[in-house]
Amino acid sequence: MRHDDPSEPLRIEIDTHECDLSPDQVAMMQTSVDTLTKAVGNFPKPNLHVYVERNARTNEYVVKTSLMLGNRTLVASEHGPVVHAAYEKCVRVLMDELKDFKDRLGNVPERQKNVESTRNTLEPTADPDLGSVDAAVAAGDYAAFRTALQGYEEPLRDRVGRWLQRDPAVNGQVGQAFTIADVVEEVFLDAFEAYDRRPREVRFGEWLDGLIDAAVKELLRHPADELENISMARSLQGVPATREEH
Repeated sequence: MRHDDPSEPLRIEIDTHECDLSPDQVAMMQTSVDTLTKAVGNFPKPNLHVYVERNARTNEYVVKTSLMLGNRTLVASEHGPVVHAAYEKCVRVLMDELKDFKDRLGNVPERQKNVESTRNTLEPTADPDLGSVDAAVAAGDYAAFRTALQGYEEPLRDRVGRWLQRDPAVNGQVGQAFTIADVVEEVFLDAFEAYDRRPREVRFGEWLDGLIDAAVKELLRHPADELENISMARSLQGVPATREEH
């Protein structure tokens, strides 16, 4: 089930799985992003994707949001017994991430941003077969998706390592709360979920790079849930459960 209104300044797409939303719930969700809509007004064609799933075992709703701003994607996920409460938590997280993103943009001179965007593009060691990537996503096959994107593994690991070094407080948790490999897997998981909604005009490596910030924050915000997801993702790939210490 999908709800969207392309005429809105911030386009909102709502997908549901194992549940349905009433028109009143959809209206409430659209109203709840008024502040977010104003905050992204200067970005070209901002898009918010909302995924809502009901877990029949726990009777809770899982809400995952992706805010696409050009080549940057901000993500947040929450869960709880009330779908709108979980959704509003996601919106608050996105607002915090958007503020951080704007602050970083404001602190980097435009000329420097242009130079860095050219020099620091995330390049694969081997070009992926995008046909295989498309097929893996269509089949819901995460293991095949990871195999098709194997060329991005080491470059992404290096980029994550440099990203973490910029924040000593977060870097100090590497090997304790999570590993660099955990962040890399979280990025690939986010990419798998958002693949069909990625901005096609942005190079794939740039898009992956833009998912690192949100991946780290999700691991810090919900370590137990995210590490469980990562463990399940590795089991699908046949990767041993032992974790790296760096």
